Amino acid sequence: MNYTTDAELYAIYLSHPKVQIDSRKVGRGDLFFGLPGTRVHGNTHAAGALEKGASYVVVDDAGAVPEGAEQYLLVPDTLAALQRLAVSHRQANRLPTLAITGSNGKTTTKELIRAVMARQYRVHATPGNYNNHIGLPLTVLGMPADTEMLILEMGANHQGEIGELCLLGQPTHGIITNIGEAHLEGFGGIEGVIAGKGELFDYLSTHRGVAFVNSDEEHLSRMAGGVNRVIYFEESERPSKAVAAMEIQVRRVHPNIEIAFLNSSGELVETEVALSGRHNLQNVKAAIAVGKYFKVPSKEIADALAGYRSQNSRSQSMEAGGVQFYWDAYNANPSSVMAALDSFATNVAWNDAVVILGEMLELGDVSVDAHRRVSFRAGQVASTVVLVGAAMEAPAREFERPWFPDSQALANWFWRQGWRGKTVFVKGSRGNRLERLLEPASQSVRQ
Repeated sequence: MNYTTDAELYAIYLSHPKVQIDSRKVGRGDLFFGLPGTRVHGNTHAAGALEKGASYVVVDDAGAVPEGAEQYLLVPDTLAALQRLAVSHRQANRLPTLAITGSNGKTTTKELIRAVMARQYRVHATPGNYNNHIGLPLTVLGMPADTEMLILEMGANHQGEIGELCLLGQPTHGIITNIGEAHLEGFGGIEGVIAGKGELFDYLSTHRGVAFVNSDEEHLSRMAGGVNRVIYFEESERPSKAVAAMEIQVRRVHPNIEIAFLNSSGELVETEVALSGRHNLQNVKAAIAVGKYFKVPSKEIADALAGYRSQNSRSQSMEAGGVQFYWDAYNANPSSVMAALDSFATNVAWNDAVVILGEMLELGDVSVDAHRRVSFRAGQVASTVVLVGAAMEAPAREFERPWFPDSQALANWFWRQGWRGKTVFVKGSRGNRLERLLEPASQSVRQ
């Protein structure tokens, strides 16, 4: 059986533009790619995908292709074929493409920008956390035909990864949200983070792209030095049209962010955003800068930000089981934990505050010191500090604080405590699965 060429595969995709990599989600007319998995190769699910209605299945094992089966498309490598297909589709669609990376705030920034840009354009953006070498191609291939702007979130835990994602997504514009202590084990320290995240600006510099740079964040202005065009934005007590950078006036950051910025007539436009803290302020500023650059009317920008509501455990204030939570358990690294604790400290009195911290992942040699630092800071913010996960056991012993090996053990204990009248701050990496804490209180009490 001959290999299917890239051109042949793209022609088939144009007739069958819904791509699936999970055979359980296949619908009639879909194009299924059998990707290598951790336990089973997707080739083994090709026949099942056809039974569910797939028009074609893409495989990289000739032995998986039945004799005379015309719906099987054989390629040397299914993942590489998927990625090249995305590149072909991106090249066929010349449209503004904004890439977003950084140590913290990528997804919130993406969602804020999506909300703003959708007021003026038909926008397609990375769904959920589809921000890696598989998710990004799927995002590109999932573009509706009428898309006017593409927004791609790019995640990485080692150098070289952002550069590879840029080759796949081919951004015309880019934002690095910040540089912090995330994935230090893979990047090899903070300088490695700067080099790795900076690959986005490196790509833009060689492809005549545009970089949006938050002048108030450390490192970013220097990193953007080689980019052909840079759009700076920053805070200012008195925004002025005479200043080259886009200026944003900050009225307050707690309990909700309130800001103002200039419209095209030089008048201040005010808005309030249902997010809290200076770390979220940086995300809001980025959305304003992008919206203004792309000529979204200022009132539409303000209304979009005012209507935004966070999802997926990011910076949410909520009530559950009679307890008031400040929930920020989507991800965690030393920089984001410290910023979130600082924000929480300005909102809640020490005696009324409870802090629950899950362990932080992928920190390498700095893990012990980092967990000690955030645990110590938590004790300055709240009268009660609870620590979760193996890396938190040592600081729990040192500071004599409650410790639990996992979130299930925490939940079993938590709902037996008297937390009414308290505000509970929850922060941790997704791997901690701290959302278990939000299961009905009655379930924990019955156990």
